[in-house]
Amino acid sequence: MSEALLEIKGLRVEFDVPGGRLPAVAGIDLTLGRGEILALVGESGSGKSALSMSLVGLNRGPRAHIGGQVLFGGRDLVAADEKALREVRGRDIAVVFQDALAALNPTQKVGDQVAEMIRTHKRVPKKQAWQRAEELLGEVGIANPAQAARAYPHQLSGGMRQRVMIAIGLANDPAVLIADEPTTALDVTIQAQVLRLLKRLQTDHGTTVVLITHDLGVVAEVADRVAVMYAGRIIEQGTRDQVLFDPQHPYTKALLDSVPRVDGPAAARLPAIAGSPLTGVARPPGCAFAPRCTFAHESCTATPPALAQRRGAAGHLDACLLDTKVVTS
Repeated sequence: MSEALLEIKGLRVEFDVPGGRLPAVAGIDLTLGRGEILALVGESGSGKSALSMSLVGLNRGPRAHIGGQVLFGGRDLVAADEKALREVRGRDIAVVFQDALAALNPTQKVGDQVAEMIRTHKRVPKKQAWQRAEELLGEVGIANPAQAARAYPHQLSGGMRQRVMIAIGLANDPAVLIADEPTTALDVTIQAQVLRLLKRLQTDHGTTVVLITHDLGVVAEVADRVAVMYAGRIIEQGTRDQVLFDPQHPYTKALLDSVPRVDGPAAARLPAIAGSPLTGVARPPGCAFAPRCTFAHESCTATPPALAQRRGAAGHLDACLLDTKVVTS
């Protein structure tokens, strides 16, 4: 992995809910390398968005409890106050939200919204910020950016709105771009364009991208490393090829098996993972995936297995006690 840019140590995110305290992120250690694309994958509710939003304090509140450390540029962002976080958001770490139509202000032209992000962190005249906004819209692949800048969000297509969100994220040339399901609800052609754009940002600007997705096809297309999450924990981590072609955890293998293939016989029905993800405040004492795992045995229900290198190539970590030969047979 390249030089460490951001280090997450023992991060915990819990929310008060009617049934108690929900552990959305349950003690995660993760290092983000400079200039890499790290994909966070897993089913809905696995903690991907809660993890990423906690990096810049976007899920703070009276019912949220966040602990651990997020070290960036010598600062602990978990311990930082709101004023310090506002200096980091958009300038050093930017976020591209999943629903661009909901994230954009419907009463403002998109050019004004891009320019506002620029002027939030830089003292530049409005005219200069507007000119830079048009340049950014062009850089993210919007045709006729001067015209698009004067449009309102509802006047743009879904793909163009997503590009506007990326332009807002890139307004101050951040070191880290968090992309939360950036291709959701887009048609296949627009998805490919957005993915090419993210890859180009990495190549041309050295931008580090945290890509949150449940689409393993997207992971195969652009990711350098992959972290698989389940019930608030990372249960497997490694390079893209290590995780996709040599999965060590039964959950990762089940995710891959549930993807329909185009190079084999037609299946009678699509394969699915048995059971349902954990959604309540209660967690089993051992491996959280054990109730759904066909390979689980007594040792799996004692204590949660630690994320460690047990098998495979260097840097390929998993949180499973089983032998890989048993899992992949």
